[in-house]
Amino acid sequence: MSKQSEPIKPTDATPAKPADQRRLQMADIARLAGVSVATVSRALNGSPLVNQETRERVTELARSLKYSINLGAQNLRLQKNRTVAVVVPYDAASRQHISDPFFLSIVGAIADALTDRGYDMLLSRVDAERLDLAAHAIDSGKAAGLLIIGQWRHHDQLNELAARKLPVVVWGAQLAQQIYCSVGGDNVLGGRLAAEHLLALGRRRIAFLGDAALPEVMMRREGFWQALASAGVAREAALELAVPFEVNVGRGAIEQFFAAHREVDAVLACSDLLALQAIQALRGQGRAVPKDVVVSGYDDMPLAAYCDPPLTSVHQPVALAGAELVQALMRMMEGEHVAPITLPVHLVVRESAPAAA
Repeated sequence: MSKQSEPIKPTDATPAKPADQRRLQMADIARLAGVSVATVSRALNGSPLVNQETRERVTELARSLKYSINLGAQNLRLQKNRTVAVVVPYDAASRQHISDPFFLSIVGAIADALTDRGYDMLLSRVDAERLDLAAHAIDSGKAAGLLIIGQWRHHDQLNELAARKLPVVVWGAQLAQQIYCSVGGDNVLGGRLAAEHLLALGRRRIAFLGDAALPEVMMRREGFWQALASAGVAREAALELAVPFEVNVGRGAIEQFFAAHREVDAVLACSDLLALQAIQALRGQGRAVPKDVVVSGYDDMPLAAYCDPPLTSVHQPVALAGAELVQALMRMMEGEHVAPITLPVHLVVRESAPAAA
């Protein structure tokens, strides 16, 4: 093995481009390992043409020089990597569990769509405050593309991922100044449909449950406001409760809210689980659903039809969503620019807010 030498540095006053810097680093590794640059390339790619001892030596030198190879991009070019990373972010405060029915449904739909195309799924979680970490699966070469379930509060971080030209598609709402591809239900329409139905039942003191700091909830609230305005009903900030989706995290706040607002005669909850918690809280205070208060949920998960009473809910096309997310990602992985996609929603009326006689 040749003796160690200082890494080569660009002699030009202009800083080296990333690609040039990577070639210089690979040349350093080759010199330190006493092998050719071609052997370094093969070793870092796990080629069987390089013996294990050399591969280990080259890998260790690469690590010491903080050199990383973009295996994701290379494997994609060679059509070897058939894994897609699916990331379900979590809120560090509420720790919304992945067993949430909506998460399970959309992840299952994605898994079916990927299986149909011969792809594997790598499922993981990242802190919703650090959505940038979701790109690790691509950067490390574990996955050729990335699907993120939810935008949470960090639209800017998703734009940064898109600016890196990574193949990333997000389940969520289409927002202003968005440069990443999103697939999501028509949240404004969904909020409006639910509110119009409650208003048509003669209800005027409608509570809105959901955290509008989240983009999808913000748009559902916008639809709710549109319906109120069309009906000539004034918005009441006091009847809006910013509560997280996580089961039981906001239970106490929901109970206190209804205890303080006995005038509420209808509830628009931004998830089916929030709607169920609202029904339980109302019953605990001696109020009947739908006689005293009518309730609408959102998502129309399978459990909605089997609640007591069965739950009126805005239906999100989850099976279609899984197929559209995967289709958009495949197109992006082939180099296409894919615009955000908005899917249709509709209201399913059941006994928690039955149609007017």
